[in-house]
Amino acid sequence: MSHRVFNLPNFITVSRIALCPILFWLVMSTDTRARLAGFALFTLAGLSDILDGYIARRDDLVTDLGKLLDPIADKLLLTVTLIPIYLISHRGGPLDELPWIGPLPPWVLFVIFGRELLITIFRAYAARQGVVIAAGWSGKRKAMFQMFFTGAVLLWYPLVDVGLAKGWENWLWNLGSMGLQAWVPIMLGFALLLTIYSLIDYLWSYRVVVGIRD
Repeated sequence: MSHRVFNLPNFITVSRIALCPILFWLVMSTDTRARLAGFALFTLAGLSDILDGYIARRDDLVTDLGKLLDPIADKLLLTVTLIPIYLISHRGGPLDELPWIGPLPPWVLFVIFGRELLITIFRAYAARQGVVIAAGWSGKRKAMFQMFFTGAVLLWYPLVDVGLAKGWENWLWNLGSMGLQAWVPIMLGFALLLTIYSLIDYLWSYRVVVGIRD
């Protein structure tokens, strides 16, 4: 493990955190170009999450700070996209609702952010015990499917805008839009299942932190 705190992976992670306010503004916009820019920025942020972890492992630049910052960046990225999606889906417009879902149910936010809150509290308690809880397999898969769902929605909104403006009615557009409509609820379903599973997995894997031993 590297002892250099200010390294390239941590810089990438901090940059991802710094982009979150801009991403929030882009996602909340009703302008099609801003929405497309929001999708592009979200995709870039997701790729940077993969990149910083790869560089850290390849060059032995893993630090305790990086282990703490990476999940914080993931939570912020989730917050500045999922909350706007919830708000947009409840605006009441004919094109604001999510395909096959309608307005995003409040309980979805409760499950996702409730899990994040519990894990954050658990991580903080573990840190006081001298235990650093890094992102595990289940947590990474949970984040991946959450990003697939969020990315699909962020792409859906501007594509609908462009499709209506251009008058697209051909079979290719219809097939693509139907595929994306189906992708959104499927990814949300997987994301919710892994959100619950990862919570159980983390608590059980680090049960020794709260004094539970085999």
